[in-house]
Amino acid sequence: MTLFPGRIAALFALFLLGACGTLSREAFDPAAARIAAPAELTEVRFAAGDTDAAMTSAGPIRARIAADKGDFTVLALSGGGANGAYGAGVLAGWTRTGKRPHFDVVTGVSTGALAAPFAFLGPDWDARMEAAYTDGGADQLISFKALAPLRGPSLFSAAPIRRLVEAYVDGAMLQAIAAEHARGRRLLVATTNLDSQETSIWDMGAIATRGDADAVRLFQDILVASSSIPGVFPPVIIGADGPGGRFSEMHADGGVMTPFFTVPESMLLWTDPGGGLHLGSLYILINGQVGSSFGVTRGSLVGILARSWDAMSKASTRTTLAATVGFADRNGLAVQISEIPDEAQAEGLNFKADNMRRLFRMGYDRALAGEAWHAPAKPGP
Repeated sequence: MTLFPGRIAALFALFLLGACGTLSREAFDPAAARIAAPAELTEVRFAAGDTDAAMTSAGPIRARIAADKGDFTVLALSGGGANGAYGAGVLAGWTRTGKRPHFDVVTGVSTGALAAPFAFLGPDWDARMEAAYTDGGADQLISFKALAPLRGPSLFSAAPIRRLVEAYVDGAMLQAIAAEHARGRRLLVATTNLDSQETSIWDMGAIATRGDADAVRLFQDILVASSSIPGVFPPVIIGADGPGGRFSEMHADGGVMTPFFTVPESMLLWTDPGGGLHLGSLYILINGQVGSSFGVTRGSLVGILARSWDAMSKASTRTTLAATVGFADRNGLAVQISEIPDEAQAEGLNFKADNMRRLFRMGYDRALAGEAWHAPAKPGP
């Protein structure tokens, strides 16, 4: 989830005053971490900056392109906190039009990670996705009841977000995802590995294929981690088995490193020598606003921090969009983008049910009217 300005920006001040809890950690060998197996599962993730791993992970996807000899579609869902309700609405409205593609690859970052399993499984799961964002279950994510600044390294407890994930992510969902994974489709989620300072890309279908209680728990942990804003929610400790024994990694919001995930950073300058990607279409769903907006910044600490974070988040999104569009242009990929209009009201930390229902309806109505998607703007002369 990405932070946005607004009344909840006062959290920054609380953070500076109070978050003094700690998590006990033990040192581990970084070389061991490279080959570690979370929940004894190998080849279920790679670092976005690892070129060899990225190319290996892309192998099944490229094989699918060659086998299908037809359109290849990717959906990337961004972070944005409560604004993720907008993206859920876009998907549901898109279904209603009868024009929603069957995606070969779905990726998610932060709140986009929470929506990604539903988007991956398709229109039959729209009702559950809508409920996850609009039935009021997210109300307690940021509340006085969830405050925990002296009990851990965050302002709020992870309990409400974990309850939300566990309510919708269960063995039945993993079984459905595993079946689609077996057909060659891929569901990928990004977290930030705070120990290595890298983006970890998790193959959620490979985890789902394991199918046991440990796989369900790891799947849930990854979604919670990808959605945990550092300082606001605690990071998630994920155990891994390496050559020297078991150790623990610290994972947090995937949006710390990237606003959305389409191409591993190590491949952004790559051009497919076989030309296979020219068959593809890339849809990027931004759960937030992209354009700059004028506003007189308040001269307080909270006002300056909030405005600075908002500017940084938008700049990161624009930069990542530009790099991704450049990759797509070189490889002949068609790109479509959807984002919340700059003139609309959007506050990523307002999890009140009425706000999330309003955002859902905005996305739904825009998709139904054929206004949700557009091609990227071409650079001027």
